[in-house]
Amino acid sequence: MEKLKSFVKEIWVYVVLIIVILLIKKFIVMPIKVNGTSMIDTLHHNDIMILDKISYRFNDIKRFDIVVIDDKEELIIKRIIGLPGEYIEYKDNKLYVNGKYVKENFSHKETSDYSIEELDETKVPENSYFVLGDNRVNSKDSRIIGFIPKEQILGKTSLTVFPFSRFGTKK
Repeated sequence: MEKLKSFVKEIWVYVVLIIVILLIKKFIVMPIKVNGTSMIDTLHHNDIMILDKISYRFNDIKRFDIVVIDDKEELIIKRIIGLPGEYIEYKDNKLYVNGKYVKENFSHKETSDYSIEELDETKVPENSYFVLGDNRVNSKDSRIIGFIPKEQILGKTSLTVFPFSRFGTKK
């Protein structure tokens, strides 16, 4: 009986540790792997990043945030371009929001002329977002899959942890 008590006492710490780690992964942060080249030059295939699952519970989703989306088939990583209620258009590789030019302060491939009217909308629907990959010529994004409902956005990511040569925050 004494051995059993000793064993339970020893194992208890590990059980609690495993539970805490699982709760952190489920509700706060978890590693996420970049799959594909749709976010080149900002992110690279097989980069390992940290998904922040909690910040959008306290803060609004902002334009140009890099987000992780559950599109029901896979997790995809894209950049928020259009917010609810906005008219989004690209002309001559420049972003226009509600008819006003908005400078994009990150590297991206050339964006062909585009307007959300191609999705049969005049503005981004309520509780939805327009997202693009930074590699605009090779990205499965809102131009193809449509607007992203807020509930499909798992959180944001900006910290690359592996490979170590790419460690740091990405904008």
